[in-house]
Amino acid sequence: MRPIFFATLLAAAPMTAFADEGLQIHDGYARSANPVTGAAFMTIDNLGDADCPLQNVSSDIAERTELHTHREEDGVMKMMHVEGGFVVPAGGSLDLKRGGDHVMFLGLENSLHDGDKVALQLDFGSCGIQTTELVVDNERKPTDGHGMHGDM
Repeated sequence: MRPIFFATLLAAAPMTAFADEGLQIHDGYARSANPVTGAAFMTIDNLGDADCPLQNVSSDIAERTELHTHREEDGVMKMMHVEGGFVVPAGGSLDLKRGGDHVMFLGLENSLHDGDKVALQLDFGSCGIQTTELVVDNERKPTDGHGMHGDM
């Protein structure tokens, strides 16, 4: 039994190493403008040589955690769930930011207060799964002029 356990552990090591070394998450934070919804923002850098699909996201702080974006429809900006997720290009990055692609928390279990920590699991398909912890910063202002989540 023990050799099978170690063989399984060794077989999983390359995927873990790629996920840890190939994808880097930084400048992340979560926020909420009301008691039932929240959002998370971050930059994901792909240092690897293959595209990595961010295909799913999960957290235990809400009934649903989804990948969302904003799109203009009939002259009105609308927020919507993105079924297929987003691609983090090889050698490139993906910005999850206010007014654009982001993580959405729907049906928060508790209100998000400044300084709270939010655990988030990001599923990059063949590139592995990464877990990150984001600090809640409800006062943080957008850096690029987009503030659409101010009125979530």
